[in-house]
Amino acid sequence: MSLENKRVGQLDLARHGAVTLLTIDRVEKHNALTAEFWGDLRRVLGELEADQQTRAIVLTGAGDKAFCAGGDIAGFASLTTLESKRAYQIDAMNGFAALENCPLPVIAAVNGLALGGGCELTLACDSVLASDRATFGMPEAALGLVPGYGVLRAPHVIGRQMTKLMVMASETLDAQQALQAGLVQRVIPHAELLPKALALAEKVASNSAMAHAVGKRLINRGIERAEFDYSVEALTVLQSSAETQQRVRAFIDRRKK
Repeated sequence: MSLENKRVGQLDLARHGAVTLLTIDRVEKHNALTAEFWGDLRRVLGELEADQQTRAIVLTGAGDKAFCAGGDIAGFASLTTLESKRAYQIDAMNGFAALENCPLPVIAAVNGLALGGGCELTLACDSVLASDRATFGMPEAALGLVPGYGVLRAPHVIGRQMTKLMVMASETLDAQQALQAGLVQRVIPHAELLPKALALAEKVASNSAMAHAVGKRLINRGIERAEFDYSVEALTVLQSSAETQQRVRAFIDRRKK
């Protein structure tokens, strides 16, 4: 199946030679992620791994303001049972794991807000290029939650203390701060971000695919299954708590005003 100008859920796919550009496209919601996104992401990654043409991936967000503003908070309110909350957490964690473990190199081109699940997506990518307008944050504590994947992966990327600052105080990082913290590898003038990201991906794609797959597996340290399971269960409990449900309702009510 050709991937030219293909759309899967809220993901747009465009071929650029050996590079496939994945764009999270829900621009009217700052590219917030629906519950269906995680299954779509895994399916797309599987197709790209098997298509024998894609040698590198660039992941970005549609529009000029946001890479991804995280999960759609209104969607959390629709998860009414413990089983549905647990299934959502497992689905999201499997999505992050699929991105992190994808044998193809994945470069994030962060063109604006990268909050919550959006920031976690960057943590799952192999390299992160940021617009000089980019902002990173994991503000889930304001809703009585924690970033389930972020709390496992961020300490390895930006250190424990910076992770705690971002998670506990909901501190955001601008592009230069994210560069200093190690979350971002390059800061690019906003208008040049996507061309520079595609050029880097083309350079990466010209090297050995086998070396990429082996090297990536050796460099990455997989999250232990026990940590994965604990994160899922902890997030399920938090999401079910009366405090979190109250905070989510308050957030949705504020957004309606």
